Amino acid sequence: MKLQTHIPLSKETRHPIDYDSKTLLLGSCFSENIGNKLEYFKFQSTQNPFGILFHPKAIETFIENAINLKEYDENDVFYLNERYHCFDSHSKLSTASKEELLINLNAAVQQIHKRLTESTHIIITLGTAWAYRLIESDTIVANCHKVPQKKFLKELLSVDEIAESLEAIVSLVRSINPDVNFMFTVSPVRHLKDGFVQNQQSKAHLISAIHHVVEPRKRIFYFPSYEIMMDELRDYRFYAEDMIHPSKTAIDYIWSKFTESWVSESAFKTMKEVASIQKRMLHKPFNATSEEHQQFLEKLSNDVSALQKSNPNIIF
Repeated sequence: MKLQTHIPLSKETRHPIDYDSKTLLLGSCFSENIGNKLEYFKFQSTQNPFGILFHPKAIETFIENAINLKEYDENDVFYLNERYHCFDSHSKLSTASKEELLINLNAAVQQIHKRLTESTHIIITLGTAWAYRLIESDTIVANCHKVPQKKFLKELLSVDEIAESLEAIVSLVRSINPDVNFMFTVSPVRHLKDGFVQNQQSKAHLISAIHHVVEPRKRIFYFPSYEIMMDELRDYRFYAEDMIHPSKTAIDYIWSKFTESWVSESAFKTMKEVASIQKRMLHKPFNATSEEHQQFLEKLSNDVSALQKSNPNIIF
């Protein structure tokens, strides 16, 4: 008896992710779920230096500014609720110091400009097609930072607008890194503040737009994280307590599907070794000065050294 439907996935054999790959993850908070897994297994990865970016226009602006090495100044930030903010970044970058915020913004631009030139894989997770346009400047912002809603116009990006934005993202990055692989995915996180029907409409726009630009021959791929959540894990037990975000079990499941289809089989042995070391590093001894624990630490140190000798990019 078949009690579950499965999303068919093919193994990527031409451009898989391995320990020599350099991966950049941008977009919705689900990109950080996958990014955290890549970091745990010590792949070379960078995620969301401007914080979570929910919609494609925000990601396009971020990439355009990074490629052009935009230098943020005091005209790009504002003060509200005792903190300085930038409409291009997530509130996690906001600080009580204007100078600190500008330093962090410009450091992130420099970091990502370099990362864009050397990345082998860029994974972009789109969260929503709903965007907010600041009336004063007639620009779409990445984050409203609790500025009064009356200062914005809320709009649903059309399929054509999203597709154009994704094409612009690909063209911008390819202008400095022509051989990079793109992977687009749609976040399974439910944006219910927009409304139940509106959330589904938003996800439909994102999925339709992505499929306008996906072309494996051009190294532009789609990973069905949203579909896996909706069709394989169609049960509330796979959601966190807020009934909006995927649970740890769901994240682990989608990660397993991601590794099956996108991680090189040559990396599996190293991943197993990394996981073993990570678990042992979290070990808390009953007696830190015992001979047994000292032997444990020596064995752990030797295993780390041996792994780093064969994989110099791995840093614990």
